[in-house]
Order: sequence, then structure tokens, then C-alpha cells
Amino acid sequence: VQLVESGGGLVQPGGSLRLSCAASGFTFSYYGMNWYRRAPGKEREWVASITSTGSWPTYADSVKGRFTISRDNAKNTVYLQMNSLKPEDTAVYYCKTSISAWGQGTQVTVSS
Repeated sequence: VQLVESGGGLVQPGGSLRLSCAASGFTFSYYGMNWYRRAPGKEREWVASITSTGSWPTYADSVKGRFTISRDNAKNTVYLQMNSLKPEDTAVYYCKTSISAWGQGTQVTVSS
């Protein structure tokens, strides 16, 4: 089971980024997927989830209305579209499923 996050970077406040998480080693379409983040000096927190079929996305209150989770089961990939980014969104972002370990994550820095 392997999950590889990508798409992070430096962006100005109000900007957008799309994160990707490529999955391998398991039947991706069977599992719900989640995004988490860890900001400097803070505990890792849940950001968003999506079911195996792509239904019923759910979001943390802090990102609701700005972030969108989606998935492409044909490509074994889950995405996190992040709009209207704020400095407090600065963190390492991780994807995870119930049978995976934590990956390396991808750094998102929101700063002017």
C-alpha cells in the first residue's frame, strides 16, 4: 500500500492549489480516502473525507466552502482543490486510507 502526495508549494493568500494523492498496492475503489494536515507546532488534524464511490464529501469547519475533495477511481488518485487560501492553511498535507501508513506529505505554504 503506497500513497504519494504532490502538488504543494508556495502560494499567496487568496490563491489556489490542487493537491494529488496517487495510490497503489490496493484496490483503490474499495476505500474511502481522507486528507489531513499538520501545521508547524500543532497536532495533525483531519481536513476532508470522501467515500469509495466519491459520494458524501465531508470537511472540517475550517476549510468548508474553500476546499473540495474529489477522486478519480480510474486513475487511483484523490485530489484536494484548495481555494481562497489563508496563511493558517500552511501545513504539510497528507492523504490516508484505513489500511495505509502515513506518507511523506506535501508542503503547502501560504504567504505574501
